[in-house]
Amino acid sequence: MTFIRRLIPAVLILAAGVGAVGTLAPGGLGDPRPQVVTGGVSADLYRDVVGVPADVVRLGEHVALGAPLALSVALAWVGWVGWRRRTAATAVVALTAAGAVLAYVTSEALKLVVDQERPCRAIADVPGWVPCPPAGDWSFPSNHATVAGALATGLVLAAPRLAGFAVPAGLLAAAARVVAGVHYPHDVVAGLFLGMATTAAVVVLLTPAVRRPVGPSRDRCAPGRPAH
Repeated sequence: MTFIRRLIPAVLILAAGVGAVGTLAPGGLGDPRPQVVTGGVSADLYRDVVGVPADVVRLGEHVALGAPLALSVALAWVGWVGWRRRTAATAVVALTAAGAVLAYVTSEALKLVVDQERPCRAIADVPGWVPCPPAGDWSFPSNHATVAGALATGLVLAAPRLAGFAVPAGLLAAAARVVAGVHYPHDVVAGLFLGMATTAAVVVLLTPAVRRPVGPSRDRCAPGRPAH
């Protein structure tokens, strides 16, 4: 497969991700004022979700931290096994790390463009269970969901048999941020799309190039050649 043939699907994946994030964004481009979301489907869902008991919120906090960690450990294991067996999984894992970093940086940049206020400040009629991040720590998109989406996508691409673990873990990590009261549902959905699209595009575009250095070496004891 030529570079151009890999570039086309990578661009299409990124375009789909950008379209999804753009559709979910509340605005903010060129507007110096913070975007305050108090109505709509996402705000209504936030009100319903944040009304859960405190024990569920504490569980959500642990999930938000533990799920990305579990995904990272699973990726490291898949990468190590791939390195031992000289398979493409090692290259996919390495590119997943790069994709996750790129997605995180993009998420941070989008926060500065959109300037969406956190729901724990914008929706005052719903008391939060956890401390609200400081003013200026914008909400859209969710960094946690972005990284979780990137890691889960990379794990599925590196080891499809682990999709039954990777997909729920990514979704739980994202949903936990809403349960904690620090993100709207549309924040975490946008983060998931951003992480998924970025990592998938990086893997599709660069795996063949990265795989060459870690691919199987030629057998020195190949048939017809004497062993030394």
